Amino acid sequence: MTASPAAALTSRAQDVSSEIITDILTLVRHESSSYDLPALAAGLDLLRRLAVHRLGRPDREQRHPGGEHGDTLTLTYTGTGAGHVALVGHYDTVWPTGTLAGWEQPEASDHGREKLSGPGIFDMKTGLAQGIWALKLARESGAPVPTVTFLFNGDEEIGSLSSRPLIEEVAQKADVTLVLEPTAHGAVKTARKGSGIFRVTATGVEAHAGLAPQNGASAITALSEFVVAAAAVAAPDQGTTINTGLINGGSATNVVAGQATASVDIRVSSVAEQARVDHELDAIQISDPRVRIDIEHTWNRPPMTLNAASAPLLALAREVAREQGRDDLPDAAVGGASDANFVAALGLPVLCGIGAVGDGAHAQGEFIYPDTVPAQTALVTGLLGRLAGPLRD
Repeated sequence: MTASPAAALTSRAQDVSSEIITDILTLVRHESSSYDLPALAAGLDLLRRLAVHRLGRPDREQRHPGGEHGDTLTLTYTGTGAGHVALVGHYDTVWPTGTLAGWEQPEASDHGREKLSGPGIFDMKTGLAQGIWALKLARESGAPVPTVTFLFNGDEEIGSLSSRPLIEEVAQKADVTLVLEPTAHGAVKTARKGSGIFRVTATGVEAHAGLAPQNGASAITALSEFVVAAAAVAAPDQGTTINTGLINGGSATNVVAGQATASVDIRVSSVAEQARVDHELDAIQISDPRVRIDIEHTWNRPPMTLNAASAPLLALAREVAREQGRDDLPDAAVGGASDANFVAALGLPVLCGIGAVGDGAHAQGEFIYPDTVPAQTALVTGLLGRLAGPLRD
């Protein structure tokens, strides 16, 4: 009895799973911190070599300089079908260079399930390797394959400041965008919070802390007041969180601080909450009128919801999953933002969170379950096959 195409694809992904995992670990062993430009450049070179090794030379290729950030690479492989799919993923990580040397592998779970761990393995180097292999398996199947444009960016973890226009351009040229970010415990991500990083600067009056403290106006004290007031603007029931993650100030212990700064991470689930947060932060009053507070509002990602264009894509992914023997392909709303937010805000079809299955993004010990790599790769492969034609409504 001949196996169905879906079963044959799943079996083939299982057969090559050790090779996929080898590629994942190759990427993880090369650290690529968002703030280390030489490491990012070398990491992107490695990723390109890996893609060329598995897929051959692309039909079109362009490396876009990132300036102060990591470069963005686009590789286009012309397909045999009618569709055009963008596969988007970032190769930068939150981990400083040197983290790998002290990284400890986690113990197996309570049920003895194997884990693989390393900086960036979950977020999101596994997804990068799985995306490359998905196209490889789709081409090897002999079925029609869409044109695929890979976009690999090196500044996602710090807001995609240089790559956002490129992401939007590639998404507008494609029929569908698949973002290879990790899953939410196996679920695809159809809603994400919008995010902003606000820089708050307090400017006070310096004075000698022992001789004439009354002549000073402490920027640190004022900024502390602001941070406490800002935390009260959060509305967890509305999905709005506010976290002051960095704070610096002062020049010496015996000087009333004349300057202090804070970086504030803000997450919102709606445009309405975004406007409310802007208004209420601007309205915060500090007790000492001699201190000036300046707020630099930087919303780097809009909120993402399941738009009308993406609903058929989710339905198609579930259909592919069922054909491959899965009981269900759940979807989830999550607090973290991604480059899918940009695509969804344009009203374009996008599916996010089809990469790694594991946990611990941005946390020591982040990991993947290697036994899920074949199924996740097969899911993307199956989607590519179905997207070689028009996406049905």
